[in-house]
Amino acid sequence: MKILAFSDLHRDVAATHKIIEAATEADIVVGAGDYATRCEGLIDCIELLGEVKAPVVLVPGNHDRLDELRSLCDAYKNFHILHGETANLFGKEFVGLGLEIPSRNDEAWNQTMPEADAARFLERCPENAVLVTHTPPMGCADMQRDGTHEGSQAIAEALITRRPALHLCGHIHNSWGASGMVGDTFVKNLGPSANWFEI
Repeated sequence: MKILAFSDLHRDVAATHKIIEAATEADIVVGAGDYATRCEGLIDCIELLGEVKAPVVLVPGNHDRLDELRSLCDAYKNFHILHGETANLFGKEFVGLGLEIPSRNDEAWNQTMPEADAARFLERCPENAVLVTHTPPMGCADMQRDGTHEGSQAIAEALITRRPALHLCGHIHNSWGASGMVGDTFVKNLGPSANWFEI
C-alpha cells in the first residue's frame, strides 16, 4: 500500500495542486492538519483536495475548526475525517487525532485539546495501526527554532504503549521533514510537500 502524506498546507494553492498531482500514484492520501490559516479559508484547500480519487484521511489542525472540516468533506465519499476515530482502509487501521496538544497559544482561533483527553482517545489505538496526529510526540520531530520541544507527552506515551506501525504528524513548522523513532514506531513530521510511505 502506497501512502502519500502531507501537513500544514495553510491555504497554499500551489502546494495543494502538487499534492493532487502526486496523488494519482497513491493508494491512500493522508493530511495531518492545518488546511486553513487561523480558522479562515478552509475551503481553499479542501475543495481542491476533492479532486483526489483515492481514499483520503484527514485530521484537523489547530488552525481548522472540526465541525467546518466535517461539513465541507461531507460532499466527498472517499474522505475520512478522523478525530478520535478509526477507519479501516485496505485492511489497515488508520487512527486520527487532531488539534494542538496541549494548548501553547491562547489566541481565540487556536483549536486545542488537553493532554488528558488525548491520552483517553489514544488508549483505543490498535497495535500496528497508522496513527495520524497534527501534533508530534514530545521529543521527536517537535523542535522549535529556539531549541525547545513542543510535542505531546500523551502522544509520545501512546507510541510506546500502543505501538502503531507508523506515526504521521505536522504542526511544528521548524521540524518539517524531521523524523525519528519512538519505541518501535517511525515518526515523520510531514510539512506541505509529498511524503511517501509503503506499508
